[in-house]
Amino acid sequence: MSSIAQTGALIVGFLNLAAGLSGGLLWWRVDPRRGWWPLLRGAQIAAAAYALLAGGLLVAGFRPPNGLYWLYVLLPVPVAFVAEQLRIVSAQTVLDARGIEDAAALGDLPGDRQRSVVTAILRRELGVMALAAVVVAFLALRAYVEA
Repeated sequence: MSSIAQTGALIVGFLNLAAGLSGGLLWWRVDPRRGWWPLLRGAQIAAAAYALLAGGLLVAGFRPPNGLYWLYVLLPVPVAFVAEQLRIVSAQTVLDARGIEDAAALGDLPGDRQRSVVTAILRRELGVMALAAVVVAFLALRAYVEA
């Protein structure tokens, strides 16, 4: 059962590492592409599925030598949840920083300024989620070591 736990941890770790590093590169290049999001969502689904798999392994009698394994398996779920909450408030944070009241006030700005603000919002969202993916990758690789 240890090999199943380790294989799952590696899959989750590498998927999230790919999402985190590619997202970080897009953030750095100020290139918030839509095509990146399916990779992130797939990595998140893999982390949630791995937590369920670990629960099944626990029921089947899997007992890793160190209890930290369970922490590393379960923490990616709240990390992703908190990252989603931060992503949601990204738009308002950018608007507040630029002195714009809301989305309606954004619509009153010239086209170039609107695009600049939208790009800043998308970039912030991308950065938050890419960083969360790197954290999840670290946790998954620690789960691999502990399994």
